[in-house]
Amino acid sequence: MGGAGAARGAGLLRLVQKVSSTRAFAKAAPHVIPALDRAVHRLTRGRVLPSARLLPGVILTSTGARSGRPRRTPLACMPEQDGSGWILVGSNFGRPGHPAWTHNLLAHPHASISRQGEDIPVTARLLTGEERAAVWRALLAFWPPYAVYQGRVEREIRVFRLTRAPEGS
Repeated sequence: MGGAGAARGAGLLRLVQKVSSTRAFAKAAPHVIPALDRAVHRLTRGRVLPSARLLPGVILTSTGARSGRPRRTPLACMPEQDGSGWILVGSNFGRPGHPAWTHNLLAHPHASISRQGEDIPVTARLLTGEERAAVWRALLAFWPPYAVYQGRVEREIRVFRLTRAPEGS
């Protein structure tokens, strides 16, 4: 069963990657996926995030860059291999313009994430230069559609590293 189940899982993953690379997905997904994630996450008291069935995910709570109000955003993430943090990608599904949450983190890097029912205070840092390039290569191996998203836009997609904030900060 393990071999057949794994093959089906890999086939499903390839199908999802193909669909998520389409322009139709980029148009519809930003309206459907976050709303569904927020609702289910709230109803399950943070234990379930539907989109995390395909990719690891978090609910990012950041401070609005202009409003100063808390903003909750469901996002896919790439956990760091060594467990030290998480990588967030401001792909905006390959649409023009940086997503609002990236502006929020640039203005207010202290935030929190909800992951698997745990609230974790984090500090965000925008990656640049060779550090970004190395992480970008890992991201493309992790989720190949990011290359399609980058190919659709003229802006450089923002990549952030989140690390646990020190106790008491």
